[in-house]
Amino acid sequence: MKHRRSSVFVAAALWLAPAATLAYPGGTPDYQTDVAPYCASCHSSRSADALAGAGERAEKEVAERKHIAQILAGEKGYASLSEADRRTLAEQIRALDVASSVALSAPDTVKAGQTFAVSVSVTGGAGPVVAVGLVDAAHRWYARPASASGWLVAAPPQIVGPDGQPQVDWLAKRPESLDRKLSFVNITGISSDSAAKQWASARVTFTLRAPALPGIYPLSAVYLYGTEKSSLLGYTTNAVGWKEVRGGLGGGSGRVLFAPVKQVVVE
Repeated sequence: MKHRRSSVFVAAALWLAPAATLAYPGGTPDYQTDVAPYCASCHSSRSADALAGAGERAEKEVAERKHIAQILAGEKGYASLSEADRRTLAEQIRALDVASSVALSAPDTVKAGQTFAVSVSVTGGAGPVVAVGLVDAAHRWYARPASASGWLVAAPPQIVGPDGQPQVDWLAKRPESLDRKLSFVNITGISSDSAAKQWASARVTFTLRAPALPGIYPLSAVYLYGTEKSSLLGYTTNAVGWKEVRGGLGGGSGRVLFAPVKQVVVE
């Protein structure tokens, strides 16, 4: 991972550079803005449900085909592993995926224009950085930032890392004059161990203002995380001591995971 080179939708064995389909496991240290998951094209999905309606294209994005199959076949950077180690790595990554989750907590009903809190809790992910965003649909290519459906972020998000402590450094890089009311954040310090089945967890609280017009409005959360750095078999270490995902920056080792869409009634 190249800690200072990043792009707009990156996290934990993940992200994408604007000029090429590449992943950057260090998150987006220099990009503090709202994002949408469509640009995470180097990631895999846990199931084709996140690409419903995309036909055969969806099947190609599923982790078992886009990532795990490459490991088991010994392609790309996995060729240096023995067949037994490749099977072990695949099983450890599958265990991480099963353990990784995202949950959104929001009121069922709010008043028009009301300010209220939305909590997003995440578990798993290989780290060292993951990302969380509020969106309007649980779909890789169709989801938009939550603001597109009428939700307004009314205050800077509050990030609580895996150590239970607030995190402010990433958000503080955005000029205060532009305000820091974002629907997307990076969470640092994430470290999961798939062999020991030890999983990191974190939480983000967003303060939203409801739309001015009554109606039913969708709200979901997207979780972007990496997998390979949860296993000793999943990464190499370069000359300066940085861990680099074994499958390379375009290897599909990142994941895009959505919380179920919540239909919030605005009265």
